[in-house]
Amino acid sequence: MLTLYYRPSCAFCQSVIGEIEALSIQVTLKDISADPTLIDELIAQGSKKQVPYLVDTKRGEKMYESQDIIAYLQRHYSEARTASTFGGLQIHKSDEVCDTCQ
Repeated sequence: MLTLYYRPSCAFCQSVIGEIEALSIQVTLKDISADPTLIDELIAQGSKKQVPYLVDTKRGEKMYESQDIIAYLQRHYSEARTASTFGGLQIHKSDEVCDTCQ
């Protein structure tokens, strides 16, 4: 189970949420600005009041830093999705390009 502690006004959090949506990952979002008790929960989990903060109970991982979180999600939760389609066009989610797109 993935849990992300975040604030909607945080640009770094929005980057992580954007990647979560792009990868279609199921994540429990915990907005620390909407519920003050979540701040205590966040500090108990990670020892500081910093967001974004990801908890992955499946893999026993916890981390701060948006770029680290994004790289982690891509590495472990991309489910080998290297490309998707949008209006008949291929959109690549990695540096690889298929023969038809070259």
